[in-house]
Amino acid sequence: MRTSNEILVEGYEALSEKLGLIDSEKFIAYIQREPFDYTEWQKKLLKNKSAVKISKEAMEFRKKNQ
Repeated sequence: MRTSNEILVEGYEALSEKLGLIDSEKFIAYIQREPFDYTEWQKKLLKNKSAVKISKEAMEFRKKNQ
């Protein structure tokens, strides 16, 4: 199991690779300003999607981004 610090470092590295340093900092600032409930967001994001559909989308995403 990874530590909180390891997860934070890996997350920031992922953001930096995808968005670049400046936009990563902006993204983090936006999230800190906005009230954000991850559980509610997930409920809305996954509403009306079956586990099979979510899995299929994840596999397609992975193939596209390898």
